[in-house]
Amino acid sequence: MLDEVAKALPEHMSPERQIRVTLTALTKTPKLMECTEASLLKCLMDLSSWGLEPDGRRAHLIPYNNRRDKTVECQLILDYKGIVELCYRSGYVTNIHADVVRQGDVFTFNLGKVEMHVPWAFRLDEKPADAGDIIAAYCYVEMKGGAIKCEVMTRGEIDAIRKRSMSGSSGPWVTDYSGMAKKTVFRRASKWLPVSAEMQDAFSRDHDSMPPIQSQPAKKVKAINLEDLTQERTDGKLFDEPAAQTTAPEDD
Repeated sequence: MLDEVAKALPEHMSPERQIRVTLTALTKTPKLMECTEASLLKCLMDLSSWGLEPDGRRAHLIPYNNRRDKTVECQLILDYKGIVELCYRSGYVTNIHADVVRQGDVFTFNLGKVEMHVPWAFRLDEKPADAGDIIAAYCYVEMKGGAIKCEVMTRGEIDAIRKRSMSGSSGPWVTDYSGMAKKTVFRRASKWLPVSAEMQDAFSRDHDSMPPIQSQPAKKVKAINLEDLTQERTDGKLFDEPAAQTTAPEDD
Protein backbone atom coordinates (compact mmCIF):
# COMPACT_ATOMS: atom_id res chain seq x y z
CA MET A 1 0.00 0.00 0.00
CA LEU A 2 2.87 2.36 0.78
CA ASP A 3 4.21 2.15 -2.79
CA GLU A 4 0.79 2.85 -4.30
CA VAL A 5 0.21 5.81 -1.99
CA ALA A 6 3.66 7.20 -2.86
CA LYS A 7 2.76 7.14 -6.58
CA ALA A 8 -0.46 9.08 -5.99
CA LEU A 9 0.83 11.69 -3.52
CA PRO A 10 2.19 15.06 -4.67
CA GLU A 11 5.90 15.64 -4.14
CA HIS A 12 5.48 17.84 -1.05
CA MET A 13 3.73 15.06 0.93
CA SER A 14 5.30 12.00 2.56
CA PRO A 15 3.70 8.56 2.07
CA GLU A 16 4.84 7.55 5.56
CA ARG A 17 2.94 10.46 7.07
CA GLN A 18 -0.15 9.67 5.01
CA ILE A 19 -0.16 6.08 6.30
CA ARG A 20 0.49 7.28 9.86
CA VAL A 21 -2.45 9.71 9.73
CA THR A 22 -4.64 6.94 8.33
CA LEU A 23 -3.66 4.59 11.16
CA THR A 24 -4.54 7.33 13.65
CA ALA A 25 -7.98 7.62 12.04
CA LEU A 26 -8.42 3.84 12.37
CA THR A 27 -7.49 4.05 16.03
CA LYS A 28 -10.02 6.82 16.70
CA THR A 29 -12.78 4.95 14.87
CA PRO A 30 -12.23 1.19 15.46
CA LYS A 31 -15.19 0.25 13.24
CA LEU A 32 -13.10 1.33 10.25
CA MET A 33 -11.12 -1.88 10.82
CA GLU A 34 -14.24 -3.78 9.73
CA CYS A 35 -14.37 -2.01 6.36
CA THR A 36 -13.46 -3.87 3.21
CA GLU A 37 -9.86 -3.40 2.16
CA ALA A 38 -10.90 -2.26 -1.30
CA SER A 39 -13.11 0.58 -0.01
CA LEU A 40 -10.49 1.77 2.48
CA LEU A 41 -7.72 1.71 -0.12
CA LYS A 42 -9.88 3.59 -2.63
CA CYS A 43 -10.56 6.39 -0.13
CA LEU A 44 -6.88 6.60 0.75
CA MET A 45 -5.84 6.73 -2.91
CA ASP A 46 -8.38 9.45 -3.69
CA LEU A 47 -7.12 11.56 -0.79
CA SER A 48 -3.52 10.99 -1.85
CA SER A 49 -4.22 12.11 -5.41
CA TRP A 50 -5.71 15.38 -4.06
CA GLY A 51 -2.93 15.89 -1.52
CA LEU A 52 -5.25 15.74 1.51
CA GLU A 53 -5.01 13.79 4.76
CA PRO A 54 -7.82 11.94 6.61
CA ASP A 55 -7.05 13.96 9.72
CA GLY A 56 -10.65 14.77 10.68
CA ARG A 57 -10.13 18.40 9.66
CA ARG A 58 -9.72 18.30 5.90
CA ALA A 59 -11.38 14.92 5.34
CA HIS A 60 -13.15 12.18 7.28
CA LEU A 61 -13.16 8.39 6.92
CA ILE A 62 -16.60 7.07 7.92
CA PRO A 63 -17.66 3.38 8.17
CA TYR A 64 -20.94 2.67 6.39
CA ASN A 65 -23.09 -0.45 6.71
CA ASN A 66 -23.98 -1.61 3.20
CA ARG A 67 -27.08 -3.67 3.88
CA ARG A 68 -27.40 -4.71 0.29
CA ASP A 69 -24.01 -6.46 0.21
CA LYS A 70 -23.92 -7.09 3.98
CA THR A 71 -20.51 -5.44 4.28
CA VAL A 72 -18.98 -2.44 5.99
CA GLU A 73 -17.53 0.08 3.53
CA CYS A 74 -15.32 3.09 4.07
CA GLN A 75 -16.76 6.45 3.02
CA LEU A 76 -14.74 9.53 2.22
CA ILE A 77 -16.33 12.79 3.39
CA LEU A 78 -14.53 16.00 2.48
CA ASP A 79 -14.62 18.74 5.07
CA TYR A 80 -15.17 22.41 4.27
CA LYS A 81 -11.53 23.14 5.13
CA GLY A 82 -10.30 20.49 2.69
CA ILE A 83 -12.43 21.88 -0.13
CA VAL A 84 -11.20 25.42 0.59
CA GLU A 85 -7.61 24.17 0.43
CA LEU A 86 -8.23 22.64 -3.00
CA CYS A 87 -9.95 25.83 -4.12
CA TYR A 88 -6.99 28.04 -3.18
CA ARG A 89 -4.63 25.67 -4.98
CA SER A 90 -6.57 26.08 -8.22
CA GLY A 91 -5.46 29.71 -8.47
CA TYR A 92 -8.92 30.93 -9.47
CA VAL A 93 -9.94 32.13 -6.00
CA THR A 94 -8.30 34.78 -3.82
CA ASN A 95 -10.65 34.87 -0.82
CA ILE A 96 -13.28 32.57 0.68
CA HIS A 97 -15.45 33.20 3.70
CA ALA A 98 -18.29 31.03 4.95
CA ASP A 99 -20.34 31.18 8.12
CA VAL A 100 -23.61 30.10 9.69
CA VAL A 101 -26.42 32.46 10.66
CA ARG A 102 -28.03 31.92 14.07
CA GLN A 103 -31.20 33.18 15.64
CA GLY A 104 -30.66 36.73 16.86
CA ASP A 105 -27.96 37.59 14.30
CA VAL A 106 -28.24 40.71 12.16
CA PHE A 107 -28.04 39.37 8.61
CA THR A 108 -28.80 41.19 5.35
CA PHE A 109 -28.76 39.49 1.94
CA ASN A 110 -29.89 41.60 -1.00
CA LEU A 111 -29.69 41.11 -4.78
CA GLY A 112 -27.23 38.24 -4.50
CA LYS A 113 -24.91 40.00 -2.05
CA VAL A 114 -24.27 39.52 1.65
CA GLU A 115 -24.37 43.10 2.89
CA MET A 116 -24.14 42.54 6.64
CA HIS A 117 -23.71 39.80 9.23
CA VAL A 118 -23.38 40.69 12.90
CA PRO A 119 -23.59 37.70 15.27
CA TRP A 120 -25.93 38.17 18.21
CA ALA A 121 -23.07 37.90 20.72
CA PHE A 122 -21.38 40.98 19.17
CA ARG A 123 -24.44 43.22 18.96
CA LEU A 124 -24.03 46.39 21.03
CA ASP A 125 -27.69 46.50 22.01
CA GLU A 126 -27.73 43.00 23.44
CA LYS A 127 -25.78 41.31 26.20
CA PRO A 128 -23.62 38.34 25.12
CA ALA A 129 -25.51 35.09 25.43
CA ASP A 130 -25.38 31.52 24.29
CA ALA A 131 -25.50 31.09 20.54
CA GLY A 132 -28.93 30.51 19.06
CA ASP A 133 -29.93 27.73 16.68
CA ILE A 134 -28.53 27.74 13.16
CA ILE A 135 -31.12 29.07 10.70
CA ALA A 136 -28.99 29.51 7.56
CA ALA A 137 -25.49 29.39 6.08
CA TYR A 138 -23.75 31.54 3.50
CA CYS A 139 -20.46 31.85 1.65
CA TYR A 140 -18.59 34.71 0.02
CA VAL A 141 -16.09 33.93 -2.73
CA GLU A 142 -13.81 36.50 -4.36
CA MET A 143 -12.21 35.37 -7.60
CA LYS A 144 -9.05 36.38 -9.37
CA GLY A 145 -9.98 39.49 -11.33
CA GLY A 146 -12.32 40.87 -8.67
CA ALA A 147 -15.56 39.03 -9.41
CA ILE A 148 -17.58 38.09 -6.31
CA LYS A 149 -20.07 35.26 -5.79
CA CYS A 150 -22.32 34.92 -2.74
CA GLU A 151 -24.69 32.09 -1.86
CA VAL A 152 -27.17 31.65 0.99
CA MET A 153 -29.09 28.53 2.04
CA THR A 154 -31.75 28.15 4.71
CA ARG A 155 -31.64 25.46 7.41
CA GLY A 156 -34.40 23.60 5.57
CA GLU A 157 -32.42 23.54 2.32
CA ILE A 158 -29.31 22.30 4.12
CA ASP A 159 -31.20 19.54 5.92
CA ALA A 160 -32.73 18.44 2.61
CA ILE A 161 -29.20 17.91 1.28
CA ARG A 162 -28.27 16.08 4.48
CA LYS A 163 -31.14 13.62 4.04
CA ARG A 164 -29.83 12.66 0.61
CA SER A 165 -26.32 12.03 1.94
CA MET A 166 -25.02 8.52 2.60
CA SER A 167 -23.66 9.71 5.96
CA GLY A 168 -26.39 12.13 6.98
CA SER A 169 -26.98 10.36 10.30
CA SER A 170 -23.35 9.88 11.33
CA GLY A 171 -19.88 11.37 11.13
CA PRO A 172 -19.35 15.13 10.70
CA TRP A 173 -23.05 15.77 10.02
CA VAL A 174 -23.57 14.87 13.69
CA THR A 175 -20.32 16.11 15.26
CA ASP A 176 -19.71 19.22 13.13
CA TYR A 177 -23.01 20.39 11.65
CA SER A 178 -21.72 23.95 11.29
CA GLY A 179 -18.81 22.85 9.11
CA MET A 180 -21.00 20.64 6.95
CA ALA A 181 -23.49 23.50 6.50
CA LYS A 182 -20.66 25.73 5.25
CA LYS A 183 -19.50 22.98 2.90
CA THR A 184 -23.01 22.51 1.53
CA VAL A 185 -23.51 26.18 0.71
CA PHE A 186 -20.03 26.43 -0.82
CA ARG A 187 -20.73 23.39 -3.00
CA ARG A 188 -23.77 25.18 -4.38
CA ALA A 189 -21.76 28.36 -5.00
CA SER A 190 -19.03 26.36 -6.78
CA LYS A 191 -21.44 25.69 -9.64
CA TRP A 192 -20.85 29.31 -10.65
CA LEU A 193 -17.07 29.23 -10.18
CA PRO A 194 -14.25 28.26 -12.57
CA VAL A 195 -12.99 25.21 -10.65
CA SER A 196 -10.00 23.05 -11.47
CA ALA A 197 -10.19 19.45 -12.70
CA GLU A 198 -8.89 18.39 -9.28
CA MET A 199 -11.84 20.03 -7.53
CA GLN A 200 -14.35 18.58 -9.99
CA ASP A 201 -12.92 15.11 -9.32
CA ALA A 202 -13.05 15.67 -5.55
CA PHE A 203 -16.70 16.79 -5.68
CA SER A 204 -17.69 13.78 -7.80
CA ARG A 205 -16.00 11.27 -5.45
CA ASP A 206 -17.19 12.82 -2.21
CA HIS A 207 -19.57 10.29 -0.63
CA ASP A 208 -21.45 13.12 1.03
CA SER A 209 -22.92 14.01 -2.36
CA MET A 210 -24.14 10.48 -3.11
CA PRO A 211 -27.61 9.20 -2.20
CA PRO A 212 -27.90 6.36 0.34
CA ILE A 213 -27.71 2.83 -1.04
CA GLN A 214 -31.08 1.21 -0.66
CA SER A 215 -31.80 -2.42 -1.37
CA GLN A 216 -34.72 -3.01 -3.70
CA PRO A 217 -37.19 -5.76 -2.78
CA ALA A 218 -37.43 -8.58 -5.25
CA LYS A 219 -40.42 -8.36 -7.55
CA LYS A 220 -43.06 -11.02 -7.11
CA VAL A 221 -43.51 -13.27 -10.13
CA LYS A 222 -46.99 -14.53 -10.81
CA ALA A 223 -47.19 -18.32 -10.75
CA ILE A 224 -48.22 -20.01 -14.00
CA ASN A 225 -50.56 -22.97 -14.03
CA LEU A 226 -49.33 -25.38 -16.70
CA GLU A 227 -52.80 -26.85 -17.29
CA ASP A 228 -54.27 -23.38 -17.91
CA LEU A 229 -51.38 -22.52 -20.21
CA THR A 230 -51.96 -25.72 -22.24
CA GLN A 231 -55.66 -24.95 -22.54
CA GLU A 232 -54.91 -21.38 -23.67
CA ARG A 233 -52.60 -22.68 -26.39
CA THR A 234 -55.33 -25.08 -27.52
CA ASP A 235 -57.89 -22.27 -27.70
CA GLY A 236 -55.46 -19.99 -29.49
CA LYS A 237 -55.69 -17.38 -26.72
CA LEU A 238 -52.25 -17.36 -25.15
CA PHE A 239 -52.43 -13.58 -24.77
CA ASP A 240 -55.40 -11.29 -24.18
CA GLU A 241 -56.54 -9.66 -27.39
CA PRO A 242 -56.77 -5.85 -27.36
CA ALA A 243 -60.25 -4.42 -27.24
CA ALA A 244 -61.60 -3.30 -30.57
CA GLN A 245 -61.39 0.44 -31.11
CA THR A 246 -64.87 1.84 -31.72
CA THR A 247 -63.98 5.52 -32.13
CA ALA A 248 -61.39 7.32 -34.16
CA PRO A 249 -58.34 8.46 -32.21
CA GLU A 250 -58.28 12.11 -31.28
CA ASP A 251 -55.63 14.38 -32.72
CA ASP A 252 -52.87 15.43 -30.32
